[in-house]
Amino acid sequence: MILKLLTHVSRILVGLLFIYSGFVKLVDPIGSQYKFQEYFSEGVLNMEFLIPYTLPFSILLIVVELVLGVMLLVGYKPKLTVWSLFSLNLVFLFLTWYSYTYNKVTDCGCFGDALKLTPKETFYKNVVFMIFIIILIVGLKYIKPLISNKISTVITYTSLLFSLIIVYHVLNHLPIIDFRAYAIGTNISEGMKYQEGGDDVPPIHDFMIETDDDGDQLESMLAKEKAMLVLMYNFDKTEKEGIAAVSKAAADAKAKGYKIYVLTASYIEDLAATQKEFNLPYTFGFCDETALKTVIRANPGIVTVEKGIIVGKWNWTDAEDVILK
Repeated sequence: MILKLLTHVSRILVGLLFIYSGFVKLVDPIGSQYKFQEYFSEGVLNMEFLIPYTLPFSILLIVVELVLGVMLLVGYKPKLTVWSLFSLNLVFLFLTWYSYTYNKVTDCGCFGDALKLTPKETFYKNVVFMIFIIILIVGLKYIKPLISNKISTVITYTSLLFSLIIVYHVLNHLPIIDFRAYAIGTNISEGMKYQEGGDDVPPIHDFMIETDDDGDQLESMLAKEKAMLVLMYNFDKTEKEGIAAVSKAAADAKAKGYKIYVLTASYIEDLAATQKEFNLPYTFGFCDETALKTVIRANPGIVTVEKGIIVGKWNWTDAEDVILK
């Protein structure tokens, strides 16, 4: 009787945790891609040969995580579900143990940008949930379909389809929920201040518009009535079709009185030639690559700012939909 009760409690807790953890990453799979790139880098796991595959790997892991949570709650294929959860949590346990022990990745990204935990907190969280999963293994016979096998099957495959639709949408546009420090409505100046009782680092840091001739233009940009930021974290990896799209949007914005800034982490040897080639005769500024990737999950992407407040963000695929005042 006690085992049956513990099994049901564990089923609910583990199922909801995996659904939540999967969903907050599902709305921003590129964030997980960046996190795995960090894990596979030379200074961490030294598995750089896997870096080109981090996006599909991230998507697979996220979708599996969410769907397994659903499968556990509805009781679809309990044995497969529980042992899959055990295997997945074993991977998470190793990664968080590695982060905690060697202090290599200070944020494992287990809950995306929605919830920040220290490596120590994340590791012990996974230890606790491994205990719950072991209870599920022992009490496997008590895990039955919630209503019927047919309904459990339908709900499981619906959740899979739902997950894939969200991933497709997000990869072609932007995250449907923005948990990062640069969400629409954010006052950039306020975000750069240290928060009382918060982290040692402000929510917004390493963000700049460093120019060759006039230094950092960030304060000047924040004072503008209307500004448009065209962000390309890596010029070499930026799609040429995307540059053409944001160039047109920038031209339209300039005609309406916007000050245009192009931000990149790439060193551009012949800036004048580049500006002319891509029809971007605007202020080019250098910014940290990680900061640019955090601002927007697009390369290139567009951000509009009014008096220091972020009012709009678009992937280059939506450049025709940019709203200008």
